Formats: sequence, structure tokens, C-alpha cells
Amino acid sequence: MLIRDIMTTRVATVSMDDRLSVIKDIFEQAHFRHLLVLEEGELVGVISDRDLFRAISPYLDSEAEMTRDTETLTKRAHQIMSRHPVTIAPQLTVREGVQLMLEKNVSCLPVLENGALVGIISWKDFLRVALTPDGL
Repeated sequence: MLIRDIMTTRVATVSMDDRLSVIKDIFEQAHFRHLLVLEEGELVGVISDRDLFRAISPYLDSEAEMTRDTETLTKRAHQIMSRHPVTIAPQLTVREGVQLMLEKNVSCLPVLENGALVGIISWKDFLRVALTPDGL
């Protein structure tokens, strides 16, 4: 089985200058765990929901919220993104994807074909495959 067979082609992207308030809204509304950061159509970074949680104040939307807490939402994507993301090609096997993800200790792999973003694959996609009769 190949990466192209199981990758998600509906990819959520943001720009490097998008504020964390926008990124927070996307995560809350779309229930994605990863956003890919593009600059002039080129993949330059990845933001996970964990990256966002580390960057914003834990007091947001609580009774203890203060101005300094809401100001954490004005940071930009490029300030919290992981740069130089590990990527994979769609023609590689699912097994190769699992190995790469474990080797590089990442939770998703953007899928690039000839330098163009065509999808994303995460550990959840690999778990779904593991549960199929053909498995990994």
C-alpha cells in the first residue's frame, strides 16, 4: 500500500504571518491536529495543536484571563512553527512512512510531489491502515 492511497488530500494551511488567534480558530473549528505553513506556495513549516497550546496562555477564556493572556494570540505562525518539516513522497510505501515518522519523531508527514504539497499523513492514518485486513 502506498502513501497516496491513505493520505489526506484536504490540507489546512496558514501563512507565516497569520496570528495565533486565526490558528486557534482553525484548530477549534476544523478539528485538525496539524496546520501546514506555506510561503508563496512553498511548504516552510508545520504547526501542531501542541505547538499552539504551548504558545498561548493557559488562562485564556477563564475568569483569571488578563490582557497579557489575550496578547499571546497576537504572535505569528512563524514564531511557533517547526521549520524544515520532514516530508514524504506519495509513491513511497506505508511501511516507509511509518519508519520515517518513528525515526524522525514526528506526528505528521506533509506529502510532496515534485515539490508541490498534495496531502498530509499522520499517525492516525497509519493506525487506520493497521486495522484493515491487509494491514501495514
